[in-house]
Formats: sequence, C-alpha cells, structure tokens
Amino acid sequence: MTDPIRSTAAEMAAALAAGEISSVELTQAHLDRTAAVDGAVHAYLHVDGAGALDQAKAIDDRRAAGEQLHPMAGVPIAVKDVMATKGLPTTCGSRILEGWIPPYDATLVRRLREAGLPILGKLNMDEFAMGSSTEHSAYGPTHNPWDLTRIPGGSGGGSSSVVASFQAPLAIGTDTGGSIRQPAAVTGTVGTKPTYGGVSRYGLVALASSLDQAGPCTRTVLDAALLHDLIGGHDPLDSTSIDAPVPPVVEAARRADVTGMRIGIVKELTGAGFQAGVQQRFDEAIAALVARGAEVVEVSCPNFEYALAAYYLILPSEASSNLAKFDAMRYGLRVLPDGVADPSAEQVMAATRDAGFGDEVKRRIILGTYALSSGYYDAYYGSAQKVRRLIADDFARAFETADVLASPTAPTTAFKLGDKLDDPMAMYLNDIATIPANLAGVPGMSVPTGLAPEDGLPTGIQFLAPATKDERLYAVGAALEAALTETWGGPLLDRAPDLLLASADLRVGAPNSADATTGGAR
Repeated sequence: MTDPIRSTAAEMAAALAAGEISSVELTQAHLDRTAAVDGAVHAYLHVDGAGALDQAKAIDDRRAAGEQLHPMAGVPIAVKDVMATKGLPTTCGSRILEGWIPPYDATLVRRLREAGLPILGKLNMDEFAMGSSTEHSAYGPTHNPWDLTRIPGGSGGGSSSVVASFQAPLAIGTDTGGSIRQPAAVTGTVGTKPTYGGVSRYGLVALASSLDQAGPCTRTVLDAALLHDLIGGHDPLDSTSIDAPVPPVVEAARRADVTGMRIGIVKELTGAGFQAGVQQRFDEAIAALVARGAEVVEVSCPNFEYALAAYYLILPSEASSNLAKFDAMRYGLRVLPDGVADPSAEQVMAATRDAGFGDEVKRRIILGTYALSSGYYDAYYGSAQKVRRLIADDFARAFETADVLASPTAPTTAFKLGDKLDDPMAMYLNDIATIPANLAGVPGMSVPTGLAPEDGLPTGIQFLAPATKDERLYAVGAALEAALTETWGGPLLDRAPDLLLASADLRVGAPNSADATTGGAR
C-alpha cells in the first residue's frame, strides 16, 4: 500500500488479507496521523492507542495462524462517545458522565470487537447528541478538516471529521434527526442512517428512544455498506430490533445500478431556503444519475412542513424522560450544594444537574418536561405524534411513485464556529431536510456532491428509501459516487487542505498520546 491512511477501508481489508500490511502497522499509521493533526481537529475525546494496538496484534497473530477471519478484521475504527465501551470512558460529551467507564459493551461495539476491528478511541459530540455543530460538547468543539474555522456538523462532528481528516477509515455515529447525514454533507463524507431497528440500540445512551439510530460514517459508499453489514441485524437485547436479516447492502453497493430506478425529488425540500451552490450541486447530481439510467419524478410531502416543529416536541419530551436517570445517586458526577450542611437527595440532584448539564441540554429538558406536563400533554406531545403519523403517510404515498427520494442533505455548507451558537432556532433549521426520516423510521444516506462554488466547501445529497429497503440507498449512492468521482478525476477528499499545515493558533490542545484520557484533559 502506497499510502495506508488514504486507502479505502475495502482496500485496507484486501491488503491485510493479502499480507501486504499488518493490522499493527495500519493501526499505528492512523495513531500517528492522529498525533499529527487531532490537535487542530479535536475529533477524539479519548484515544486508546495501547488497546487498539493490542487488538491489532491479536488479529495479526490469528491471521498468521491460518484462522478464518471476518473480511474486515484488522481495519481500525473509531466510535462516537455515546456508545458504551467496556473499559473505556463514555461521556456523551457531558460533564455529568465525566470519568464514567462502562462495565459492558454496546451490542454494535461487541460486534466490532468480535469481527476484529481495532477500536482507536471515542469521538467528540454535542452533549447527549443535542446539536448540529458539535459546539455543545462540554470538552470543546470539533473543527471541520476542510476549514478549521467551520463546524463539522453535529451531533456527530467527531465521527465525520475523524474520517475526513484520515485519522480513521471508519467511524460509527448516531442519527436522531440527521446527526450522521448532516455532518457527512458538510465534511465531504458518506453517512448512513439505517432503518430504525436495523442496528441494535442496546448500549447506546438514549437521547430520544423512538428516533435514535446508529450507523456508518465512511469515505465511500462501499465502505459504509461493509460496516452496515457488520453492525446490523437482530439483537434480542433491543426490543425495537428488527428480527430479519440485514438487507443486501454490500451487493447493492458493488452493483451500483440505477437503470430504471425512479428518483423522487421532494418538492418541499428543494429551492427556497437552500444555499444556491448546494442546490446547484444537487441538480448536477440528479443529472448524473439520469445519465446512468435513472428516472426522475417530483413528489410532494406537504406535512414535511411541520416536521421540525413536531420533532422539537417529541425529542425534548423523550430526552427529558431519558436523562432523568442522571440524578447523582448511581453513577456519574455528584455535586454538593454550596452552604448546605446536610443536603437532601433533591438538593444534591439539583446541584449536580445544574453543574453537569450544558445550556442546550437544560433547554431541551425544560421544554420536554413542559410538553409532558399535566394539561399540556395532548396539546403538545400528543399533537406532535399525530403529525408524525401524517409524515409517515406522506412517505408511503411518495414511495408509491418513487423507489427512493432525494433532496439536499443540509440547506447550507458548513457555517463558521460560533455563528449560530446563540440562536437555537437557526441551529435547529440545519436539520430541516433530515428530520422527516427519523420521524418515520425510514433509512437515509448522504453522499458528497462536490464543492459549493461560493465557498469551496463540501455539499451533499440525501437519499431516502422505504423501511427495510436500505439496499436501495447503497445502489443509488454508489452509482452517483462512481459518476462524480469520474468527473472529479479522483475522490473529493483528495482536494481537502493539508491539515499538517494548520496554523498554530487553531490547535486546540496537544494531540493525544497513545493512551490519552477523556476530553476533560484537553
């Protein structure tokens, strides 16, 4: 391999199987890259260099002994810090969980370990996945590798930026309202939200249980399919897990055939409100698919207009309930109130939650608690659930005439750090195109469409498919990727700036050593 860290995960897997490189060498190359650039990017909250190298060596030993291994064995990966990892800190980007080390693995983490993928570390995120910019992390923001003054999306900005900056070939994110897809769009990467229940949620710290879904963050569609195939499938530990085989996503990605596929352009998710360059690249992407044999139809989903309002009642309500367990009594942070000699449990709880939660988390807990309160439940939460049903009906009608739906993933390219931090509504509008998929439980994928002419920053197209038909996303995504890569003359990320030339004033802390601690030390 001429450049191990810039190869695709599929290429890395092939090189490992052929004996061209060892997993230890590949893992060390990515740790070295992290040491060189993560001080500027701040994708990681915790790097487990020693642990990753131990896992890599074990895979090399098993391969040398002739053992039959998973096809992806030895390819390193990083995971969002919302997933329980036995023996590694899990903070959810919050002070209230600072220093917490879970005694068990999330199901998808266990599947990664069993398949032999060395886990490089845990990735930065908006606190408890509440945000669209990764500026709400208690441990500082993550920076976009294309422009270190810009946001990398959220809440999974660590997951998107670690892939875009070549610190890891694969990452896991979670998507509650677009937190895999929107970061992918603004960093020029691929992000997939599987069908709700298609990947186990056991061991994911819940934000909104009816919306949360883990999925792949990668540089290519095929890499996303390979990772989706690995982590997907039924889990008896998750009552919402779909008891069915993983859709044939790898086969679809390799085939990349859209001949006769009907692509529905969602009228309500294009045009007004979308940055001109984002819309231009979207239109070009659709034209490239038509040239490959796809058909285009326009579909209308009128109730999408109310998706944002419904989402920001349902999510805070579920978050208010889910975050009630952080009470200073069982685990995590405990703060004693000032000036109280013998504080009650309620006083300790109040002091701890005040100190441990950030402003955005408090904002949503208050909103959710109000929406669930007696006298307001039907008017707010109950009404939002009715709107959710109407949105699902819109999807059902649209899929009668289209095989997949398409829209720009995000309304704009990456905005500057700090630009929307004090304007919650402006921040929430970043998810206007991605939220409907979570409300209906359908799968979605974001694929790069090029750079916006106004600012030279990445743009993305979102594809949506009917529930359990995830393979359609991989077929259309891979076809578009092939067409655009041919047009660009190579991968889009090859055109990203060299982070090793980042100016010293943008470095947010010394990069992790092989055994760095959690973000609190950063």
